[in-house]
Amino acid sequence: MKSSDLPQLRSAPHDRLVFLPLGGTGEIGMNLNVYGYQGKFLIVDMGVTFGDETIPGVDVVMPDHLFLEEQADNLLGIVITHAHEDHIGALAYLWPDLRCPVYCSPFAAAFLETKLKEERLDGDVPVHVVQQGGRVTLGPFEVEFVPVTHSIPEANMLAIRTDLGTIVHTGDWKIDPEPVVGRFMDLDRLRAIGNEGVLACISDSTNVLNPGHSGSEGAVRESLINVIGQYKGRIAVSCFASNVARLDSLIHAARKNGREVCLVGRSLWRIVDVCHQVGLLENCGRLLEAEQAADLPDSKVMYICTGSQGEARAALARIAWGSHPYVKLGKGDVCLFSSRVIPGNEKSIFKLQNQLVLNGVEVVTDREKFIHVSGHPAKEEVAELYGLLRPKMVVPVHGEARHLQEHADFALTLGAEDALVIADGEVVELAPHGPRVIATANIGRLTIEGERIVPLDSPVLRDRKKMTINGSAVVTLVLDHGGRVLGEPLVTTHGLLVPETEDGEEVDLGGLVQDAVERMDRRARGSDDDVREVVRRVIRRVFHNDQGRKPVTDVHLVRL
Repeated sequence: MKSSDLPQLRSAPHDRLVFLPLGGTGEIGMNLNVYGYQGKFLIVDMGVTFGDETIPGVDVVMPDHLFLEEQADNLLGIVITHAHEDHIGALAYLWPDLRCPVYCSPFAAAFLETKLKEERLDGDVPVHVVQQGGRVTLGPFEVEFVPVTHSIPEANMLAIRTDLGTIVHTGDWKIDPEPVVGRFMDLDRLRAIGNEGVLACISDSTNVLNPGHSGSEGAVRESLINVIGQYKGRIAVSCFASNVARLDSLIHAARKNGREVCLVGRSLWRIVDVCHQVGLLENCGRLLEAEQAADLPDSKVMYICTGSQGEARAALARIAWGSHPYVKLGKGDVCLFSSRVIPGNEKSIFKLQNQLVLNGVEVVTDREKFIHVSGHPAKEEVAELYGLLRPKMVVPVHGEARHLQEHADFALTLGAEDALVIADGEVVELAPHGPRVIATANIGRLTIEGERIVPLDSPVLRDRKKMTINGSAVVTLVLDHGGRVLGEPLVTTHGLLVPETEDGEEVDLGGLVQDAVERMDRRARGSDDDVREVVRRVIRRVFHNDQGRKPVTDVHLVRL
């Protein structure tokens, strides 16, 4: 049955255990997952993704929470697996419409508090700290926080127990024998949960296309010491600000090579402050602001910068295009990209790297030197996890379509009885008769405009996108009480070349507008809507015939 033929989910079933992804399934990022049972809903994660050149002016994209807003009286809480933006970043924006308690680890709680302060919500949101290994009971769900390794401290798998069975929601994870920061993955606990019996595993698919093992942060740490020691000029390194283990490794490697460490980018300072609040990065020594490092010898400084994904307003982009007031990179300097390329960001990253090269900077990625490992499991680790848990069924999440399908196929070879590939908005019955898609829920995308949350498909954003492609025109037109044109209409264009006549003169756009209006019959000229439509058609036709563009056209009509 097609999803379009399925009924809409109106409330949480009482006698069926269901799973519903509202974001993060069929895409990487923007994770928002919902479990429903006995008339109640439990939310797991509430993340964002980031805009790209296809949606101009948009920095942050979030799942539409309308379904949850309509169920606000039946929400038990929001459980956060870890503090990455794609799992926690939307909470401060969406919580005011949901107003339910939040449960997370100490590190995630400290990070969340910084986000809530920015939105003037500090003190309003009931944040309950759950230690790794701890449990919390929320209605028909008992949730156990199982420590796992990831590229941020205190990541957790969730063992969600109900009287219909146990679900393991993996969140983001990997198996790392040398995690550098944070606890080891609790494999013994996962084996014990497997022995109890696991109904379903809702599992990370990010790197399932990669064979073997994802690699160890400890090995990257040793390699970074060697790589940084190979250069004599200024060194800039870009990584995800939230990759605390990488930050620790970079700081350690810089110190080993006699370099001071300078943090460039607000999010880096924010994450360091959160780390200090929970007792992490305590031995990192003095960290410099960019202004403090400006006069250091080239061989004695290393800059850690935000902007590994080519973000236009991040520190590294400002450095590359010469607009940073204190940090300059040029011939003899090197920039290390100690991070992966998130799908969809290729163009912006390559544009940034090309600009650095044009400036004379040597660009080094993990293709040239061993300076990065992923925080997500490759196939060998997925196989090891399923060997411990032995889930009856697997529902892949956190991946694009090709990741989800490969994950499902792989799970079947590892002994799972069922593996179901789904999409955002599809409601899966897990028990007692699962897995099967039984309903759908409305999904969509939201963004932030100033202090307002607006749909990504709102008219204002559609017009903005159209204007970036087709340009815009503004026509000011004055009519008297009889509908006659007073003076020549004024036409102003943006992002458009005014068409020219055969003699090389600009086309008289105002005259064309005046002629079109005067050709209208008297009664039609009495209608503002009719006049505006005629003017719009004239302008759009001229530019379409000349340039193949249909500009967004705004008509200011004044009657005297």
